[in-house]
Amino acid sequence: MELDLAGAELKSVLNRLRRAQGQIAGVIRMIEEGRDCEDVVTQLAAASRALDRAGFAIIATGLQQCLTEAEEGRRSAESQDEMRARLEKLFLSLA
Repeated sequence: MELDLAGAELKSVLNRLRRAQGQIAGVIRMIEEGRDCEDVVTQLAAASRALDRAGFAIIATGLQQCLTEAEEGRRSAESQDEMRARLEKLFLSLA
């Protein structure tokens, strides 16, 4: 499955990933500074949510593309079932 992210979708995913990157850097810094465990875990949870949201956005885009191709008749029924199974597996990997 090839994913075609463009425009606003790409910008949104990249922003989420950059936010997570910054939050992870913050967690590392907090641990190095010996910060309170509760603060570290709170920041780590925020980074995890940002990564999850980026993953869901990517999967949603893949699903949308798959449905569009199916509607346009570019995907056989067997291929559609295979794609659905692959997208379901990806979705569940984030759950």
